[in-house]
Amino acid sequence: MTHVSCDILISGGGVAGLTAAAVFGNLGFSVVCVDPAPPVTESEGEGADLRTTAFLQPAQALLDQAGLWARLAPHAAELQVMRIVDAGGATPEPRLVKDFDAGDISDRPFGWNLPNWLLRREMVAHLDSLPGVAFRAGTGTAGLFTREREARVTLSDGDTVRCRLVIAADGRNSPIRQAAGIRVQTTRYGQKALAFAVTHPIPHDNVSTEIHRSGGPFTLVPLPDRADGRPRSAVVWMEDGPEALRLAGLPVTEFEAAMSERSCHLFGPLTLESRRTVWPIITQVAERMQAERVALVAEAAHVVPPIGAQGLNMSLADMRVLADLAAQAPDRLGDAQMLETYERRRHWDVKARATGIDVLNRASQMHARPLRDARALGLDAIYSLPPVRRTMMQLGLGARG
Repeated sequence: MTHVSCDILISGGGVAGLTAAAVFGNLGFSVVCVDPAPPVTESEGEGADLRTTAFLQPAQALLDQAGLWARLAPHAAELQVMRIVDAGGATPEPRLVKDFDAGDISDRPFGWNLPNWLLRREMVAHLDSLPGVAFRAGTGTAGLFTREREARVTLSDGDTVRCRLVIAADGRNSPIRQAAGIRVQTTRYGQKALAFAVTHPIPHDNVSTEIHRSGGPFTLVPLPDRADGRPRSAVVWMEDGPEALRLAGLPVTEFEAAMSERSCHLFGPLTLESRRTVWPIITQVAERMQAERVALVAEAAHVVPPIGAQGLNMSLADMRVLADLAAQAPDRLGDAQMLETYERRRHWDVKARATGIDVLNRASQMHARPLRDARALGLDAIYSLPPVRRTMMQLGLGARG
């Protein structure tokens, strides 16, 4: 058994936890990051996360500040337009198409899309270059003890880490959050999401396309083209749980026919390029985002349906506030004043965004034709008012977060 001392212990080695390690390591803090499961850094590896993450402008700025963006940029696909398609009529075909163009509010794209497994690969490689950061894959947390001046975390291998701040980035079932006695409120929708990658003959032109019919949105997010020039996209297909499981079990040819129909053939026939993974859809918000010497970030603090690229971007907003507070007063790292300020700056915004995404998700699930018609009318009304449209885009980027 070894006793280790550092400034910050990060529980969780997913995209959020690895980003936090890079951010705080780049600021000069000593960091230990632990995760019970070694990261899967190849798309075909068992347990690989085939979802993608669209980093919006503020999140990209944080990655650049942490020294990560130079590694990630060559693999990213730009997102210039967010296209909303309503296909809620009698047949699955577009009846309303609205484009939200980043050029209306900025001279840069809305964001940049990358596969999660690739993010892990590049982030782990970057952490190896930071002398003050230790990433201990295959090691989790087993106990938490806090006092006013420090925290002590027992690891699964028997080692003990003494630190000034514990960052819980260990997912929706966060062991650190549970150890700190923080409760969560969870909303279940009876939905699941299929995540996979496709190729298609019609270029995406850097347009992220969200198609609404019933059960949830079918979203195609641009990926870089294949080496042979064939366009590629990542897909998140949200459906009622039983239907999602049925789709996940279809033979490939039947699944390709079903997803091509659901996409309204906007990109031609879709060809499955990866295996299919299934994820449960919930909204979950912690009753508070801090405890003595503990800060909750990412899914330990909030989980939202994958609509509008908000999930990880909310997580990186958590990191941005924590990093700003730590840089402004490094001697107060992890103390009550710092964590109370973090709570005040983040928790209201998290709850407001979770509520808004909850409303959008319920609207996307509608099966009854009159309700689907009302959804289309609402989208048309928002788009037809330029000030409202611009405000919605700015809110989506986190301009008021």
